[in-house]
Amino acid sequence: MVSVIVVNYRGAEDTITCLRALTRELDYPRLEIICVDNASGGDDAARIKAAVPDVRLIESPRNLGFAGGCNLGARHAEGSVLAFLNNDARPGANWARAAVATLTADPTVAAVASKVLDWDGTGVDFVDAGLTWFGMGYKRHAGGPLAELPAAEHENAKDVLFATGSAMFVRAGVFAELGGFDERFFMFYEDVDLGWRLNLRGWRVRYVPESVAYHRHHATMSEVDAPDTGRETFLLERNALAALYKNVSDETLTKVLPAALALAIRRATARGELDPTQLDLGHGVGKVDTSPVEVPRTTLAGMLAVDQFVELLPSLAESRKAEQAARVRTDADLIPLLRKALEPAYPLPRYLAAHEILVEAFGIESVFGQRRKVLVLTGDAITERMAGPAIRAWNIAMTLASEHDVRLVTVNPLAAPPPAPFPVSAARKRDLAEPIEWADIVILQGHVLEMAPALKDSPKLVVCDIYDPMHLELLEQGKSAADDQRAADLAGVTKVLDAQLERGDFFLCASERQRHFWLGHLAALGRLTPRLYDADPTTQSLLAVVPFGLPAEPPVRTGPGLRATLDGVAETDHVVLWAGGVYSWFDPLTLVNAIDRLRARRPDVRLVFLGMKHPNPEVAEMDIGARTMRLADRLGLTGKHVFFNEQWVPYGDRQNWLLDADCGVTTHFEHVETTFAFRTRVLDYLWSGLPIVTTDGDAFADLVRDERLGVVVPAEDEEALSEALERALYDTEFAAACKERIATVAQRYAWPQALAPLVEYCRNPRPAADRLPGSADLVTTNPLRGAEAVRRDLALVKEYLTDGGPKELARRVAGRLKKAARGRA
Repeated sequence: MVSVIVVNYRGAEDTITCLRALTRELDYPRLEIICVDNASGGDDAARIKAAVPDVRLIESPRNLGFAGGCNLGARHAEGSVLAFLNNDARPGANWARAAVATLTADPTVAAVASKVLDWDGTGVDFVDAGLTWFGMGYKRHAGGPLAELPAAEHENAKDVLFATGSAMFVRAGVFAELGGFDERFFMFYEDVDLGWRLNLRGWRVRYVPESVAYHRHHATMSEVDAPDTGRETFLLERNALAALYKNVSDETLTKVLPAALALAIRRATARGELDPTQLDLGHGVGKVDTSPVEVPRTTLAGMLAVDQFVELLPSLAESRKAEQAARVRTDADLIPLLRKALEPAYPLPRYLAAHEILVEAFGIESVFGQRRKVLVLTGDAITERMAGPAIRAWNIAMTLASEHDVRLVTVNPLAAPPPAPFPVSAARKRDLAEPIEWADIVILQGHVLEMAPALKDSPKLVVCDIYDPMHLELLEQGKSAADDQRAADLAGVTKVLDAQLERGDFFLCASERQRHFWLGHLAALGRLTPRLYDADPTTQSLLAVVPFGLPAEPPVRTGPGLRATLDGVAETDHVVLWAGGVYSWFDPLTLVNAIDRLRARRPDVRLVFLGMKHPNPEVAEMDIGARTMRLADRLGLTGKHVFFNEQWVPYGDRQNWLLDADCGVTTHFEHVETTFAFRTRVLDYLWSGLPIVTTDGDAFADLVRDERLGVVVPAEDEEALSEALERALYDTEFAAACKERIATVAQRYAWPQALAPLVEYCRNPRPAADRLPGSADLVTTNPLRGAEAVRRDLALVKEYLTDGGPKELARRVAGRLKKAARGRA
């Protein structure tokens, strides 16, 4: 249902014309028409009631202005869509249908701006919105002939900052969430302010050219006021300052508000052509003159506007606090919607001179270009020796820092990072409030959301990096724990992930396999709603594949590698490298047995484990590492054919070890973790051009097989693994061909390319469609009444009797009676 609200103030004739057009000419099936009489006095209300008796008339005891009158009508409206139409306007036949079609099709659109033409349909009233840096919204191209306007300017749908209150639509739930129009504005710019606030909260305002209305511009205003009274100028000046003060960020406000106030005074004096030097002693001293100075009303209006803006500041400050807390978009995000923010708007010579001075003096050109603030939160240790999650968080921060102000914060006590072009710090739970408050976007991993519970109900934009399916890892990792503890741990980790999936605005996963898995998880949680689906049926804007990446530049030796570090590895030996930690879901045991087989044929084979001790002290050691070392000892391989680096190679030195290897290996057991795993160590093999030997079953096994980057072997097959390693190490023609293909594939995984979906999201971030404030259903099922209800009940009686006879019917009737009784209670 659409509730159309028309406000009347001493304009009964125009209002009746408008209401009759709504009832007779508008093609829309479910319409509620509400007319608010704003204490017109006289016989306006009676005339309207007599002329259009089917219209719901609400009589206000006092003049609430356009803003208050619209809000009063909205409070009485029953429609899920509110339409506001000036009383001196009339709708085109398709006015409502076109607007509702857009609102229904796109759940991210909160309001529709109609195409508004003059009464004859030949002149432009509204086809686009603009905003000056000093807060004055305006209708671009207004007043010109439609025929002279390029078609692209008025025939194409587009996002705008605001819709004109003379003809617009807005979701009722969103309108209520934002408190409607700001009634302090009384009239003028209340529509600018509403659209501005909608955009800041992540909603879109959409210009829909098929939704057409016709407007006698200011017909009602001319009935009650005259331009030379200064009243309209006063409202425009005051309300522009109020809208500016409420809606720009702290950083922007400190620059633009002083300049806007100064410009308002110059605008006032220029309009009245006052002599600015008449009180300046520097221009000469004449006889003493204390007589009053005549000030034109247009000048007085500007002065009083500033005065009354000051009067409103206490209440505006409260509104500002609320708007700034709720915003999710930056001033820079809205620059395209401002169109020409530096446009002076008034052609007065003295005013134009002042505009130029103030723009230069306060650096206004740079004001709306503030960089976005991005906080990257990880639970991993950030040191010279970083593991996967920290490496990923580090590179996310590094990539985004070229466009945004970035902070990298770990909740791990270990934070001794290498030099970085962005701040890096550690924080305890109680310390997270400040960086979160600072940020426009929060990117988090692992368990971090549980340490910042305020984020769960915050309007902040949250990106959840779920590249690591922790609950699947725990199935394998927790095998040694007691059954009850194991179940409790798994439930806890799953709860952590559920909280992220229920909260996030944007999600990152590592592969298409993972993407399918997480889509299933989102659907099972009920998060994959019709609203999310309608906003983007591909769901790419919700869940994107962002694999682990590798440096864009090839590795360059900077120091000694494994051959110089490990006694027993000669320059001529053939080295297999296990790059990364040894965890429960891996199978290094089959690998060690394969090396034992291979050494009989190839005595110069060497297997090196890059790091046995995880750099994050909070990661418990797993017995698979100890079992691997015991197996190597028992087979007499340790220190001869198998080497264990006890510590973790610093992140900045790992290329030296990689460059000393001849092939890279990863082996794992066959289980569910493998199916959705993303083995980040394989990226190091790609980066350094090492032929890859891998167990089948994960995403990288598919890549190695499809791109012919090495050899894929079955799980736990010692003989096949031994033969694969021999081919990768000793078949020089095969290895060279692998390296050539690896060089091409590696480019796809460079960090800047891998992170492209996240980079794009941070350039234009928005809340997920189901997290927009005030979201509500537009179309609901009509309740059955009369004959339809009787037919439904008779059909149910027949169904119950067929299914279970009289007993089933009695049971169902009793249940319905109980439900009805509870409803009355």
